[in-house]
Amino acid sequence: MAVTYRDAAVGAPAEVYRRYLEGGALGFQRCRACSSTVFYPRVLCPVCGSILLEWRTSGGRGVVYATTAVYRRDGEPYNVTLVDLEEGFRMMSRVEGVPAVEVGIGLRVRFEVREEDDGPVAVFVPAEPAG
Repeated sequence: MAVTYRDAAVGAPAEVYRRYLEGGALGFQRCRACSSTVFYPRVLCPVCGSILLEWRTSGGRGVVYATTAVYRRDGEPYNVTLVDLEEGFRMMSRVEGVPAVEVGIGLRVRFEVREEDDGPVAVFVPAEPAG
């Protein structure tokens, strides 16, 4: 699904992104002027300054670029992960379905949506079962 910059009038970029998540999809932007991939959503292209941003839907497949396990006083550790998506952007999230300390650089992952108190959030799970 591609939405042109004219459709941005229906909401701020963060609102449009949230609507993608509510629909179970990962939205990102592509600049029609310089072809840059843009994420986190914005009103102007951070590369060329153009307002010609269109919305696209990511296939949701990527690779862990960096990760760290965060240890809490009470509870299991969780991971904070940077994922490189196939469409050419990097995003911060977390990988679920494996212990935090087992999330490794190079792990192939796929996007899923989780409903939390503040609304939907993008998370990742291993693309293939461990084995």
